Amino acid sequence: MNTEKLAHLFTNYLQYFKEYNLAGVASCYHLPCTLNTPDKISFVANEKDFQKEFNSIFTQLKAANTSNVVANKASYQPISEQIILVNIDWDFFDANQEVFADFSAIYHVLVIADECKIFNVTSHELSNSLALEYSFTIPVLTK
Repeated sequence: MNTEKLAHLFTNYLQYFKEYNLAGVASCYHLPCTLNTPDKISFVANEKDFQKEFNSIFTQLKAANTSNVVANKASYQPISEQIILVNIDWDFFDANQEVFADFSAIYHVLVIADECKIFNVTSHELSNSLALEYSFTIPVLTK
């Protein structure tokens, strides 16, 4: 059951992300949440904070001429009935179909009333990728 829920969540997340669909991406998150990169930690308390953070991310991706985003590896491990740890390795491609960014992201996912929502994400170099207990697939989506 968790496998299907997580595959659904992250397939939607990827599609919304590729479309720069702010409302769609927001629907994948529980607020408040935290976003962590090697350069910055952001506490996202409300919708206004969320819009600010993700508009900034989308602006960077547009400036890089992002043509595709692919999840190479996805796995998860339940922590409790309400919390699931997820690891996904991502590749971001530019207009020349070359990878311009690759990283591993660790997500903490909250299960509320049979719905999964991200409440923390931490991005790392691929060398820090985790192979968790269960794997799942996020299909390759075209724009």
